[in-house]
Amino acid sequence: MDIIIVGCGKVGLTLAEVLSEEHNVTVIDQNETLIESAVNDFDIMGITGNCLQTSILEEANVDRTDIFIAVTDSDEVNILSCLFAKELKARHCIARVRNPQFDKQLVFMRDNLKISMMVNPDYNAGNEIAKILRYPEAINIESFAKGRVDLAEIRITKDSILDGVVLNHLSRRLRLDVLICAVVRDNELIIPDGNFMLRAGDKIHMTASHSAMVKFFKSISASYREKRVKTAVLIGGGRVAYHLAQQLIEMGVKVKIIEIDYNRCLELSQRLNKVNISCADGTDHDVLVEERVYDADAVVTLTGIDEENILLSLLAKNNGVEKVVTKVNRMNLIQLSDTLDLDSIISPKSITVNQILQYVRAKQNAKGNNITTLYRLVNDKLEAIEFVIRSDQNPYLNTPLKKLKLRKGILIASIVRGNELIIPKGDDCLKLNDSVVIVTTTKGLNDLKNIFE
Repeated sequence: MDIIIVGCGKVGLTLAEVLSEEHNVTVIDQNETLIESAVNDFDIMGITGNCLQTSILEEANVDRTDIFIAVTDSDEVNILSCLFAKELKARHCIARVRNPQFDKQLVFMRDNLKISMMVNPDYNAGNEIAKILRYPEAINIESFAKGRVDLAEIRITKDSILDGVVLNHLSRRLRLDVLICAVVRDNELIIPDGNFMLRAGDKIHMTASHSAMVKFFKSISASYREKRVKTAVLIGGGRVAYHLAQQLIEMGVKVKIIEIDYNRCLELSQRLNKVNISCADGTDHDVLVEERVYDADAVVTLTGIDEENILLSLLAKNNGVEKVVTKVNRMNLIQLSDTLDLDSIISPKSITVNQILQYVRAKQNAKGNNITTLYRLVNDKLEAIEFVIRSDQNPYLNTPLKKLKLRKGILIASIVRGNELIIPKGDDCLKLNDSVVIVTTTKGLNDLKNIFE
């Protein structure tokens, strides 16, 4: 497909890097240095100029563009450039919009202005954090098959009943249909077989239905009810904090926000009347003690500086906070934070990129590609991919899985057939219209047939 990306910031460059592997990509930005760097790094087309000038859009052949993506720092520029692109015959347009004042107008802009997709990274980050806080034992939660399948990342502790369990015995021991599909041990990523034994310190990725996931957490933790998050402190009162606080209040969580800017505190207090707003420096240890931050069930660090968030999270963990979530955007710091034993890392940039990529892949489906969802995990070392079987001409259909040979580094994690979730075993078969979730260490898979030898 032909794709135009407007804006060469962190999100724009990441999208250019990933999409250029399969598509014809053109980037537009007013910064000539950024354009030159992107063109040299990713083998794409680049145009230096203002995306609100129709001559620049025409130079980029916007009339032949399948997807136009606007991710500049300005919401208004993103919206307006999409309107221009649509008028100049771009087929689909995506705009990043962050200002909460646009929240109630997103449906209007999509339906009446014909902007195909509006992405709010701060709302989506808040949504992801809220999802993590629903499962305090989980490091991360992703969803497939329209929410029917959960993929959870969990760390096995020394006192866990999972320590020393062989995977062949897991379902029988817990009496639940769950599948451990990847394990990180001593920085090594492993796609395990049935004889693999779990150990304390392992990070495991597992799939199950939503109800089975809830039962799983109850089974592995005698104190599951006590671990439910009832109080949360958000350090930093930016847009992510605003959206997260709204969702936590709906979950029945008591929320406190610590924000240093007085005017922002006034704004938050007017919008969030059920939230305790404290105007103070959340990076000051004395303030954290005075505000009893370490007594909270969960602490979420949301300042605008990644390094501050990491240090505050370490401080909260060292002072006994059970659940700590850290907002980090820079990839090198995300990788570093993993060595510091910070479990739940949220990156609004990565969430935005993944959401846009999922939309692009959905449009690819109309052209024969059957990938519907893709997540990159474990610092991009692992991919979890959802395929939909759209043709009955595939040789692997209606054949027991035990008779099919998977390529190395690939595991079928789940099969969704209608409303039924199947954790696959040897006698199960793949059928037409199934949604199939696989996990793999192999990059670039774009068809289900590629997973078999």
